[in-house]
Amino acid sequence: MQRYQCNICPYIYDPAEGDPDNGVPPGTAFEDLPDDWVCPLCQVSKDEFTAID
Repeated sequence: MQRYQCNICPYIYDPAEGDPDNGVPPGTAFEDLPDDWVCPLCQVSKDEFTAID
């Protein structure tokens, strides 16, 4: 699965890890994140992320 990096800070969303601290289990694709999910470090929305790798 594709990883995504925040355009504002160095956070990388890795689907293999998910975001368990914010209720997103491992194995959740970026596209399947809730619409109201935000970067755990800087609080920007999903549209501020870019696919990497």
